[in-house]
Amino acid sequence: MPELEVVAVGVLATVQDRGRVGYAHLGVPRSGAVDAPALALANRLLGNDSGAAGIELAYGRFEARFERPAYVAVAGAPAPVWVDGRPGAFGVPIRAGRSLRVGSPVAGVYMYIAVQGGVDVPRVLGSRSTDTLSGLGPAPLRAGDLVAFGDSTPAAVDFTPWSRGVLGEVRVRVRLGPRDDWFDDPGSLFAQPFHVGSANRIGVRLSGTPIARRRGELPSEGLVSGSIQVPGDGLPIVFLADHPTTGGYPVIGVVHPDDLPLLAQARTGARVVFCGP
Repeated sequence: MPELEVVAVGVLATVQDRGRVGYAHLGVPRSGAVDAPALALANRLLGNDSGAAGIELAYGRFEARFERPAYVAVAGAPAPVWVDGRPGAFGVPIRAGRSLRVGSPVAGVYMYIAVQGGVDVPRVLGSRSTDTLSGLGPAPLRAGDLVAFGDSTPAAVDFTPWSRGVLGEVRVRVRLGPRDDWFDDPGSLFAQPFHVGSANRIGVRLSGTPIARRRGELPSEGLVSGSIQVPGDGLPIVFLADHPTTGGYPVIGVVHPDDLPLLAQARTGARVVFCGP
């Protein structure tokens, strides 16, 4: 089976697929790509199964060396790509030579490298994804790591490159509940913009005017991706792929699954506007 060698890594590089399904009751989050449509696009460009594993990069700056030429595609947050030192294409299938380098994204946060045949690392609970919260799955990639991938014949793909774009303002749909009755005015979530503070694969912490709560804490209860939890300081936290499966702060609402990748791609300082479903 062919391999690639990781030469350089930026902030974070992990292997991700569609994640682990059906283990939340055991305390295992789904994990998987935080921008699942971007990974699916990269796989589709190569004719891979949509569930094939790829490499997720946070803020780019990644370099790999191939033992022999391979077909790859890079999608997600747009960034410059070089193949054997020459400029390559973003968002289209490309034939990588002996080396592939991805620069820093010009917008957004996460990008995905798909390799023809998919990244082939051992599955843990049915998924090849790295879970940064629990430590399940393969460790984050480091320089010197060897990563195996499939050895299949490239499919004939006719697909127009597509990018959803990443803007300075992100509008996300929210359905209130299940604990919106714990707040003086749950509608205040929609009445003001927030801004992205700190963020990672676990969640996005927002800044803005605090949301007033009418009750204290509650016993820990289940959480899903997109849950908007409001801790004691009144500033929302939106959970992403590696979120904990339980929490004791009230959840005022849940972000629409289709809009969660937009929030994941928002950079620090980006304006976030919540709207009704």
